[in-house]
Amino acid sequence: MAHGVEDNEAFAAFVADSESKGMLRFLTCGSVDDGKSTLIGRLLFDSKRLFEDQLATLQADSAKFGTTGEDIDFALLVDGLVAEREQGITIDVAYRYFATDRRRFIVADTPGHEQYTRNMATGASNSDLAVLLVDARAGILIQTRRHAYIVSLLGIRDVVLAINKIDLIDYDEERFVDIRNAFAEFAVQFDFRSVVTIPMSARFGDNVIDKSAKTPWYGGPTLLEHLETVAVEDDSGSRPFRFPVQWVNRPSQAFRGYTGTVAAGSIHPGDPVVVARTGQAAKIDKVVTLDGDLETAPAGAAVTLTLDMEIDASRGDILVAPGHRPDVSDQLAAHVIWMSDEELLPGRPYLLKSGTRTVGAAVSELKHRVDIESFKPLAAKTLGLNDIGLINLSLSEPIAFDLYDDNKTTGSFILIDRFTNATVAAGMVRFGLRRATNIHWQALDVNRDARAALKGQKPCILWFTGLSGAGKSTIANMVESKLHLMGRHTHILDGDNIRHGLNRDLGFTDVDRVENIRRVAETAKLFIDAGLIVLVSFISPFRSERRMAREMVEEGEFLEVFVDAPLAVVEDRDPKGLYKKARAGEIQHFTGIDSPYEVPLKPDLHLDTTNADVGELADRVVESLRKGGYLSEA
Repeated sequence: MAHGVEDNEAFAAFVADSESKGMLRFLTCGSVDDGKSTLIGRLLFDSKRLFEDQLATLQADSAKFGTTGEDIDFALLVDGLVAEREQGITIDVAYRYFATDRRRFIVADTPGHEQYTRNMATGASNSDLAVLLVDARAGILIQTRRHAYIVSLLGIRDVVLAINKIDLIDYDEERFVDIRNAFAEFAVQFDFRSVVTIPMSARFGDNVIDKSAKTPWYGGPTLLEHLETVAVEDDSGSRPFRFPVQWVNRPSQAFRGYTGTVAAGSIHPGDPVVVARTGQAAKIDKVVTLDGDLETAPAGAAVTLTLDMEIDASRGDILVAPGHRPDVSDQLAAHVIWMSDEELLPGRPYLLKSGTRTVGAAVSELKHRVDIESFKPLAAKTLGLNDIGLINLSLSEPIAFDLYDDNKTTGSFILIDRFTNATVAAGMVRFGLRRATNIHWQALDVNRDARAALKGQKPCILWFTGLSGAGKSTIANMVESKLHLMGRHTHILDGDNIRHGLNRDLGFTDVDRVENIRRVAETAKLFIDAGLIVLVSFISPFRSERRMAREMVEEGEFLEVFVDAPLAVVEDRDPKGLYKKARAGEIQHFTGIDSPYEVPLKPDLHLDTTNADVGELADRVVESLRKGGYLSEA
């Protein structure tokens, strides 16, 4: 029993000692095969942080998968995925924990391949320091420059330039100096606080933990010495209080608490707070945890806050210090790292998730794309995979935010594809666009309902979509004729006609197609406000934009009419000779030939025009309006 008590006391002392040490989060990044995983493996091995079973597994894996002959392949300590071990590359972000007598560490090993830049950005977003590896033989590469830029963009201020594989150039000092100077030349424009350049061989341990006798010309620290002593300040505790609400905790009528993690500052019972979005004020009653109430909750603490009064706050709101409220706006300027194979298309609707809040968003303007060679802004209409750009965002409703440089948690966001739910971009807020809060809706005495009642109808959008030649314009024209004879008030927006005026400046790229539909949807919405039945006849090839148009108006005011005919049928019809020209290469970006058409999944009406009578199809549309209550009986 005595031994058990002693063991418990020893363990408690060990835990207390460990927790008293500072924590450094760092990542390794760089180009493919620069030795990132090998370096981390060497750090763990030489610092004697491996258990016997881990060492045995490493030796077995080295014999099976290793790339270092009879030597231990330290990269296999980190490369856990089978695909990574077989290919000798890192795909996922691998996190490892280790500690020395002076400090605790969490290290993120990030991929070097360009297609996995998004993984690298993920690792960098939670790091205090970056170890940027360069192969001494290859020097500075494009991916080196990209990673350095992303590191700077994500707010990392301390960098180690690890010039690895120095053994393969015979420990050449001149080559080391050339690479160091080349990096310093372009990194001067970044806001790095410190850049320490170290010559090393991760495979053989030169200057990783112990100084190497093979680099007598180098007088700086080893990597571990620098990691143990670098002063990385965590000032989140001194910043204004921020508490994104993750969950409203209400197990009974007697208890209502707001659960989340303190993103910055600290909080105590009695402190005043306000809801950033609405300005509602209250005071903290208790700081609750499973282990009991606290007198203070510092940055990083996961707690439940109770208030001295009932306020309207829910998931996605942010509780903040009254004297240091964040900005609130529905328009932002932000840097984004594009992470999707599908290009960014200005005007296309996405979801923006910032902290615990999710709202609709669209890129209202792509200001520029960053040239990774020169880091200068370039004019662009879209962003592709791994591109970095500055954009303006328009949100469906205002959100509370800080600038990214002031608070990484409340100043960052991701963009999400509304259909696939995939993350397509990571963003950093640079500033709010104040004009969004200076423009307000003007109240009007005569509204949509009054205008519609005068006309004896319920306004709606009939959105005819389908391939060119499917019969959209023909059917829409016939439907309007029938409604006109019935005394109904209508208007047609036809794709070809609109391009002669409102949209004459747009081409037929995906970017222009998105903007084409956005403008038409906004125009159709104005006709809805006028109390009209508006017939929109556009190919509108993308589901995302058709959904955007639907969401601009009230429930039940948008009817998607899929005018369906197979490609072979419309090519045979070819009423304007466009398919023939597209096949001959005379027309680029033609829907159905070299540009996609996304078939509606659940249209309100499906009209197959392959062999049907056009008049009968028009009657079906009119009958649908009648059954839906859009045509009031006289």
